[in-house]
Amino acid sequence: MKPHINLLTAGHVDAGKSTLVGRLLYDTGAIREEEMRKFRELATEMKKETFEFAFVMDTQKEERERGVTIDIMHRPFETMKWFFTIIDAPGHRDFVKNMITGASQADAAILVVSAKPGEGIQEQTKEHVFLLKVLGVGQLIVVLNKMDAANYDEKRFTEVKNDVVNLLKQVGYKVEEIPMIPVSAYNGDNVKNKSDKMTWYKGPTLIEALDANIKEPAKPTNKPLRLPIQDVYTITGVGTVPVGRVDTGVLKMNDTLVFEPAGVKGEVKSIEVHHQQIPEAKPGDNVGFNVRGISKADVKRGDVAGHPDNPPTVAKEFTAQIVVLYHPTVITAGYTPVFHCHTASVACTIEEIIAKVDPRTGAVIQEKPDFIKQGDAAKIRVKPLKPFVIEKQAEFPELARFAIRDMGATVAAGICLDVVKAK
Repeated sequence: MKPHINLLTAGHVDAGKSTLVGRLLYDTGAIREEEMRKFRELATEMKKETFEFAFVMDTQKEERERGVTIDIMHRPFETMKWFFTIIDAPGHRDFVKNMITGASQADAAILVVSAKPGEGIQEQTKEHVFLLKVLGVGQLIVVLNKMDAANYDEKRFTEVKNDVVNLLKQVGYKVEEIPMIPVSAYNGDNVKNKSDKMTWYKGPTLIEALDANIKEPAKPTNKPLRLPIQDVYTITGVGTVPVGRVDTGVLKMNDTLVFEPAGVKGEVKSIEVHHQQIPEAKPGDNVGFNVRGISKADVKRGDVAGHPDNPPTVAKEFTAQIVVLYHPTVITAGYTPVFHCHTASVACTIEEIIAKVDPRTGAVIQEKPDFIKQGDAAKIRVKPLKPFVIEKQAEFPELARFAIRDMGATVAAGICLDVVKAK
């Protein structure tokens, strides 16, 4: 069994992420020729000739008609070294919250930037890069896509590459360690096969970079179990099946679980990953598991499963450090946006702005400021409007990261420093 990596694709909606993913799956043999032929016919029929690879990921009819990615799709593929699950995170503005769910599950990310003249780095590219950094995605590979639309020109590649380097440096990524690969996903240049149209490029193909640059993440199996729920299904003849990814700890058959904040308990009867039964699930596994003793009404997306002897923490209030990414005016105490943390989204009130801090060092710049604005970093005290699970960074970083959204945009991103437990 090859080690498993959750790989996120991020970047602006028009950078060609879905096409890149489709090409990756096709070139690694995860999609067969006849399946690809169907997509090709469908694309021609819908007069979207360049979309056949994108259709692989965009399975929902609505997405095909709009040509955009809505939900996060999980599709497996393999390289020499790894077994990857691809998380295709949407690039559209209103879909950033799915991107947040995706980033909190990712071990590594491919950032896709269009090299097509007139495209390059766009607002969303910046937003995604900030989120990847704050949400703790440390391993990055950059793909400069659509080189065919730039006539495979080295000058254009260098220009866009320099812009990307500056953006990544600004956020604090170590750019020397990040491969930047010129690609045409549509034509298959430098994805699996070296391109004969860019002989000036001496670096690895994307698949070579995936094998050479990605390191296996540490699996926190010795920590208590935390498993955020993404969906809950009722399957005839089986029963209630929650689906989610193990963040920490180990999920075993016959375990008694408690789902917080609901507080309901049930017993694990079976565990599946990619339609195969497994005896136990470890961190990084995306699983469906049948639980006896609960109904579909008892558990929902955003709940977190754990063991009763160390249950997930339900917050009465918490302190956090945030970076304000976007706000048209200022943020003051009393502001109540929606916090997205692991798979949960809950409205929370910022009760107090404790201090304005330096985002790079965390040093206090100003105690108890009246307001914070775009570009500021701050320590805040927060009260959720309804019970929700959040953990502190020092104990469970996977469940401490969050994004704050309001007015259809990501306002801020942050991490939870401390939690006051609900009774």
